[in-house]
Amino acid sequence: MAVQLLTPEGMFTPVPYHHVSISTGTRHVHVAGQIARDAEGNPVATGDLAGQVAQAMRNTARGLAGAGATFADVVRLRFFVTNWTPDKYPDFVAGIDRVTEELGIPQPLPPLSAIGVDYLFEPDVLVEVEAYAILD
Repeated sequence: MAVQLLTPEGMFTPVPYHHVSISTGTRHVHVAGQIARDAEGNPVATGDLAGQVAQAMRNTARGLAGAGATFADVVRLRFFVTNWTPDKYPDFVAGIDRVTEELGIPQPLPPLSAIGVDYLFEPDVLVEVEAYAILD
C-alpha cells in the first residue's frame, strides 16, 4: 500500500481521523472539490448537510476510481462547510458514516480539515470536499 495512516502518541485524541499520513508512490491524484450533485448536475439533498456530505463523498469516490484509486489511497481530505458552527458536527459526521462502508472509507479517516466558509459557489451547496491520493 502506498499510504500509511497513523496518529503518533501524544497527539490529540479521540478524533475520527488520523493526524498523519505517510505516502510513497509516483502518481499523485488530486480530486477537485466535489459537491452534492448527480451526474446531470442536479442538486442532491438540498438543505441537508449529512445528505450533501454523503453525496459529495460518493462523487469523490467516482473521481478517485477514474484515476484507479480508492479511499485507501487517500492521504488527505479537505472539507469546506458553509456557515460552520460546532452544532453541525453531528450532521457532518453522520454524512461520512452514511457512506463509510459503501465506499470503503478507512476508519479512522485519513488526515482531514473541515474549514468553515461563508458560502460556496452556489447558494444550495453546503459542503465541498477535496481529496489527495498517492498511487505507486
